[in-house]
Amino acid sequence: MRNIAVLTSGGDAPGMNMAIRTIVRSGFHYGFNVYGVYNGYKGLVKGEIKQMTRETVSRILNRGGTILGSARYPQFLEEKYQKIAAKNLKEHDIDGLIVIGGDGTFRGALALHKFGIKCVGLPGTIDNDIPSTDYTIGFFTALNTAVEAIDRLRDTSFSHRRCSVVEVMGRNCGDLALYAGIAVGSEFIITPETGYDKKKTLDAVKGSYRRNKRHAVVVVTENMLDVNKLAKTIVEEVGYETRATVLGHVQRGGNPTAFDRVLATEMSEYAVELLSKDIGGKVVALRGMDIIDVGIEDALTMEKQVSNKRYGLVGKLVR
Repeated sequence: MRNIAVLTSGGDAPGMNMAIRTIVRSGFHYGFNVYGVYNGYKGLVKGEIKQMTRETVSRILNRGGTILGSARYPQFLEEKYQKIAAKNLKEHDIDGLIVIGGDGTFRGALALHKFGIKCVGLPGTIDNDIPSTDYTIGFFTALNTAVEAIDRLRDTSFSHRRCSVVEVMGRNCGDLALYAGIAVGSEFIITPETGYDKKKTLDAVKGSYRRNKRHAVVVVTENMLDVNKLAKTIVEEVGYETRATVLGHVQRGGNPTAFDRVLATEMSEYAVELLSKDIGGKVVALRGMDIIDVGIEDALTMEKQVSNKRYGLVGKLVR
């Protein structure tokens, strides 16, 4: 194996650029030529492949997003597009591919692996919804962004004796809401793991209101409920003046934290090392303090373990 490539796919996450930088520089260390695939699997099918240099990845480690671009490309589920992508890689004599993204990205890598391309996946998503790893590249940066935003909302809520209902991202995983809620001392946290109990939510906010607290915070994972309707209900049934805020895609951007930069570096170097040993079909993961690898198929089929200990903190500390 002399030539390898890297692509980013799905939603962007802070730290992806650090991963790209590490792959290029570590690749040179192992004697590889490194190619960048632009605009994810869509660009791979279109042949948007260019050789990368040290200058290509200069001064990008502190930038959010991805210099390679990304695109959602559901057509890649079809075998004819997978064959085109594999053909485009082989025309550049590329034998190994590192993909950075979430579970959809890993499914694309699994498909290419079956066509003879040795693929390694890196978990890059702010949602932290990859079961094979404790934390994903980008999660802690997005968490810090959410916490900073909620802290600012709390300042104005205190001034007006107001309740803030805040929707954070996470898709089908409640980690962003859980960690952010604990960090800001939220009265209640609503996630896919907890479900939504209207009575318990209102009771928690009523408790703050009866204790004459000047502010209250409810943190909600996206797609769980209509936060504007919940805010209206709190006004009607509790008495707090209430505002709903959807943080949205602001959580995706910004300079990656030190943790995400280090995690991206360690995972990326591990991925290149796997390819240097002619090993593919793997996903890199963080377990405890160790960087490990698991099979792509295993990573796609295992279930995420819910941290009961952290959910226990919610009941003891933040309600």
